[in-house]
Amino acid sequence: MKLRSGRTLYYGKGDVLSYRTYAAPLSVKAIPESLYTGDTNIIFAHNIMFSVSSEVLLTSFTQGDNTQVVATDSMKNFILRQTANYDGSTTEGLLAYISERFLEWYPHIEAIEISADRMPFGSVSVTEGSGWRDSQLVFRRSHNEHACARLKWMRSDAGIALSEHECAMKEIQLIKVSGSSFYGFVRDEYTTLPESYDRPLFIFLDVCWTYSEAEDAFDHKRDRYVPSEQVRDIAHTVFHSSNTPSIQNLIYRIGHRVLSSFPQLSEIRFESNNRTWETIVEPAGPVSAGVYTEPRPPYGFQGFTMTREDLNEGRIDE
Repeated sequence: MKLRSGRTLYYGKGDVLSYRTYAAPLSVKAIPESLYTGDTNIIFAHNIMFSVSSEVLLTSFTQGDNTQVVATDSMKNFILRQTANYDGSTTEGLLAYISERFLEWYPHIEAIEISADRMPFGSVSVTEGSGWRDSQLVFRRSHNEHACARLKWMRSDAGIALSEHECAMKEIQLIKVSGSSFYGFVRDEYTTLPESYDRPLFIFLDVCWTYSEAEDAFDHKRDRYVPSEQVRDIAHTVFHSSNTPSIQNLIYRIGHRVLSSFPQLSEIRFESNNRTWETIVEPAGPVSAGVYTEPRPPYGFQGFTMTREDLNEGRIDE
């Protein structure tokens, strides 16, 4: 974090693991691409990173003067105890609540940056009579994709204001066994990659977005809230339904659909990796057996940002 003077100065606490039970349930409007309409939030768990900055902390670096230093252990305790007081239902709302309370409690702190990875827990299925239902008591930890959020707050003469925000669904891993291609690229003396007209495509994907009005991410604007699960499901739908000539075109199509679905978003950003398997046994036909293995260590990656201006270029073919 940079101070108003331009100096970089910050310190904080990472890996603050917070397992809250029985947060307020979340309910959101359904969209065509997703079955997700909310979360019971019986387990509301996060890995939080928190840092502070202020001009008055300079002497702690230059002179070893700790009189204005809030210990990082105190930060950890503050985060955990305030999580119990939070009466909302979203990661973004929790981070906003903690930040505002911290800046009220410690008026000499000028800036805060806080981020969190949601640690997902899903209900297990249990038998009940002749059927099945989701348990409301037993949950299993998921190590698949997870929601994230990052907020930065600044204090000024006008008060406390949110200066930066970003929401995300990270560590998505998707394999499409058919319906992707890659051909027509530059061929020269360095090119050994064969053209592919139908290949299994394995991607790692992080999707990040910002709102036109940041407060739409918080609890009191729930009708404007964009759940990361619906963004993820849009990515699933587009990947399934589109025959794409590249990962670049795939993420453009996903971004186009997300921005079209959620007009309250101003920007969407992608970071993707190509982890496509190497073919050992070529399948004889579209649904024939094939054998593949992990690719060699070098991998391709892509980065791309889209704004609402990209929607003005016209509707893409779905």
